Amino acid sequence: MWDFSWLERRWPGGGFEDWDAALSELVARGYDSVRIDPYPHLLAVNPHSEYRLLPVWTQHDWGSPYALTVKVHDPLMEFLRACRRHNVGVGLSSWYRQDTFNHRLQIKTPQDHAAIWARTLELIDRAGLSDTLIYVDLCNEWPIPTWAPFFNNSPGARVADWHSAASMNWMEQAIVALRPSAPELDLTFSFTRDLLNPQKLAADVGFLDFLEPHIWMSYTTDFDQQIGYALQNFDPIGYELLASRGPRHYRANPEKWQQALTHAIDIMADWSKRTKRPLVSTECWATVNYKDGPGLDWDWVIELCDIGTRHATDTGRFVAVATSNFCAPQFRGMWRDVNWHTTLTAHIHRGSTPSRD
Repeated sequence: MWDFSWLERRWPGGGFEDWDAALSELVARGYDSVRIDPYPHLLAVNPHSEYRLLPVWTQHDWGSPYALTVKVHDPLMEFLRACRRHNVGVGLSSWYRQDTFNHRLQIKTPQDHAAIWARTLELIDRAGLSDTLIYVDLCNEWPIPTWAPFFNNSPGARVADWHSAASMNWMEQAIVALRPSAPELDLTFSFTRDLLNPQKLAADVGFLDFLEPHIWMSYTTDFDQQIGYALQNFDPIGYELLASRGPRHYRANPEKWQQALTHAIDIMADWSKRTKRPLVSTECWATVNYKDGPGLDWDWVIELCDIGTRHATDTGRFVAVATSNFCAPQFRGMWRDVNWHTTLTAHIHRGSTPSRD
């Protein structure tokens, strides 16, 4: 998961100041694919304009913690060429980053949603770089308002209720509309939160080419509630709580949290089998938010990621597995042992459609 960091974290020490170096390290760790945000809503407005992006948070190490001005088109094509040089495939997703004009709110219908992706794919094709692409995830963690503020869910729906009538209708119509522009790419929407809800797992997802649930121990249990952690995007208290309580609470009963994680993975694998849809997870396993910092011990996070990756691979249902959602170069604590990642990484089978039986 290189999200929007590939473009926004290009300052010295940001992790992406040298794309070739970052990609070389990625390959050395055993990976052959990345998932990035090409800012489709901005490319659709004017691919060559400058945009002033506003920070979605200041506390997490994805993207920029400050407002910054970017151009998208030329850097995107340069990045895709770098991926080609390193034989790294690219999955496209979008977090619909907010710019000063909030262009993302121009998306009014599923057809609008498809059109911005069609334009993005057209621009990539014109640059002769379509062969670098693997799939399109039309919206990261649909339909959480942080990432999809243009969508109005059904009355009474909760934040991450992708199985509502309005959501199902939107997703299916958007994929149908985009399909002619992406005949060789798998199309999907990624999901998170409340993943084990039987109502959600009973929904008809036949229009998705594959399932992309983001499976974390801390989102499939009450671990965060027990330590008093909530999502603090602009307040350092969240990381202070994780540093002081997270490792200790995990180590008091590690088997409980490990079993909860593997149980969630098994439920997702059963969902894949029942729906006859391949299973991918590009954000996963331990806690949702973490970073390098005072008192932030990576050992327990790495342990859970080790268990999650091995168990997911052993299910035989996952066609692509990330070792965590900290797979980008700015998370140095996660990368201290290159061999660990090399032995754990499972590769997506680029160039062929996974079997759905």
